[in-house]
Amino acid sequence: MEVILLETIENLGRLGTVVNVRSGYARNYLVPQRKAKMATKTNLAEFEKIRAELEKAEAEVVTAAEARKAELDNISVTITANSGTEGKLFGSVSPADVAEALVATGATVERSEVRMPEGPIRETGEHDVLIHLYTDIDAIVKVTVIGDGEISTIIDEIDAEEAEAAEYEEDTADSDTEEA
Repeated sequence: MEVILLETIENLGRLGTVVNVRSGYARNYLVPQRKAKMATKTNLAEFEKIRAELEKAEAEVVTAAEARKAELDNISVTITANSGTEGKLFGSVSPADVAEALVATGATVERSEVRMPEGPIRETGEHDVLIHLYTDIDAIVKVTVIGDGEISTIIDEIDAEEAEAAEYEEDTADSDTEEA
């Protein structure tokens, strides 16, 4: 069955393209969702009249997706999970966990936009996660997964560095007073 696409649909075609799809897909999804119309002469003529409006609406959506991409490309999030001593997680970090962490930073992300083609994250470390915003527009977010055991180690390292810095400041202050 031939239909005219009223918006760009991933893996199917761009706005205004006449494509041949299965009749059930057209009748049950594309037409009721107003994503396509049947490709008749009347509908083709009608489509040409409203083409400019549809292209303008799609351009606005693309602009908004580009702005969200620019916002998301600079974000990195840290997720804490239960892990063993070798960095293997007892569970996993799913797209829902990543979306929740991103929302906590103030970004607007839906769980369905988070793409993890290799599956959920099962190891600690830094991972790149794809956020699918629109057809051909994807953002990459850095997700750092820290295991429970690593948190106390990191805190101990920070405390040790702060103690060293305080000791160094005391030594330099003592040497300055001795010179004077």
